[in-house]
Parts: sequence; structure tokens; C-alpha cells
Amino acid sequence: MSNRVERAARNRVDVENRAPTSREWEVFVRKDIEQPLQHVGSVRAPDSDAAYELATKLFAWFADDLWVCPADAVTRYTTHDLADDTETKEPPAGDEPRNREWS
Repeated sequence: MSNRVERAARNRVDVENRAPTSREWEVFVRKDIEQPLQHVGSVRAPDSDAAYELATKLFAWFADDLWVCPADAVTRYTTHDLADDTETKEPPAGDEPRNREWS
């Protein structure tokens, strides 16, 4: 069994304001110390403390760690076609061995 992973070419997602009435925050959660941080969603709130409170209620009552990050500080890439004028980032050449299984 091969443990090689096919790399994906991804398009940069538009950076337009997705939260016109309040700031948008991306939410990352780690369920326990053995797990990696995972993006679980986004919330809208005026500041990080309010975003934290809302994110806790929505995504992470029992998580060990919860991070909120301003959505405008996150650059998004996807393998899906979302717009015609996106910038495509080709993966680096060569094989890369898989070093972690995501669940």
C-alpha cells in the first residue's frame, strides 16, 4: 500500500468582505491535546472576546482549545471553481509522503 498523496491545485478564494455589518471571525477547535486544530466555522462579532463567547456556544463547549482569527487575516484556497478571475496555485513538484491521517 502506497502512502503517497496526490497534491491538489487550488484557487485563491475572493477576499471581499463577507460580513458587512460586523467583523467575521474564523473558529478553530482542538477537542483534546492529541488532536490537531480544525476549522469548524465562522461567527460574526464586534471583537475577539464576543467572537470567543459565541464560538464557544456554537462549536466548542467541551474542546480543550478554541482559537478565533479575524476572517480578513485568513487567505483561503480551494480546489473548487468559485470565480473565473481567481489565482491558481499549483502544488510543488515531487512526491510528498503522508505523515498524518485526518479523520
